[in-house]
Amino acid sequence: MFSFFARKKKSTDLGWLKVDMHSHILPGIDDGCVSIDQSIQILDRLQELGLSSFYFTPHVFAEMYPNNKETVSNAYRALLQHIPSGIDSAYAAEYMVDSVFEKDLIENDSELLLLPNEHILIEMSYMQESLSIEDVLFNLKVQGYKPILAHPERYVYYHGDRSRLKRFKEIGVLFQVNILSLIGYYGKREKHAAKWLADQGWIDLLGTDVHHERHVNAIEVGLGHEDLRKVLDKCDIKNEVLFAQHKVLNV
Repeated sequence: MFSFFARKKKSTDLGWLKVDMHSHILPGIDDGCVSIDQSIQILDRLQELGLSSFYFTPHVFAEMYPNNKETVSNAYRALLQHIPSGIDSAYAAEYMVDSVFEKDLIENDSELLLLPNEHILIEMSYMQESLSIEDVLFNLKVQGYKPILAHPERYVYYHGDRSRLKRFKEIGVLFQVNILSLIGYYGKREKHAAKWLADQGWIDLLGTDVHHERHVNAIEVGLGHEDLRKVLDKCDIKNEVLFAQHKVLNV
């Protein structure tokens, strides 16, 4: 848990975080970076902010981004040849909780793209909760996976009723919050929800969720105005503990 015994200046970098475990930097396979050049430019700037390890987590969503192990690994291999020195990188995925994911979980779970130690990043629609979310979480845990719910602060249906978030924490779900939410990029509601989660001590992981240059611009500006370490004082941020020491097999 972060602990500060003296007044500190605002942190203008992310050196204290080190690991970005959620991004859309792999080129050309979802709504993130469109080219290797753009990916490298973004990585350069994030490295300048102090991040040194990255987990690329493209969407896997059958209706829009039907990625799989082959498409993701191919994009990673193409990018790997150009990644700046001093950066450790790996890939996983961000899974939309839908009927296709539920089927794969039952029939084809060996093909899932996981973060280290069986952690799996999942998301839902921003407008409507997945009807089977609690069953999916239960099944993930029964099968030995450790679910991470991506950006819970962005699900508008939880803004007025946080009992479901409490339930998820009770059953051991990890919460990953976007840095962009904490600095107000998405709007006041999302910032308020992110800070509420921080006040509860419920934020376990942070991600840039960077898709493009505008996101990096916002983070660079936002860090000059928002001392994230102070905001997260009640939280045990696990990015480095869980993910800093793991490197992908370059396959």
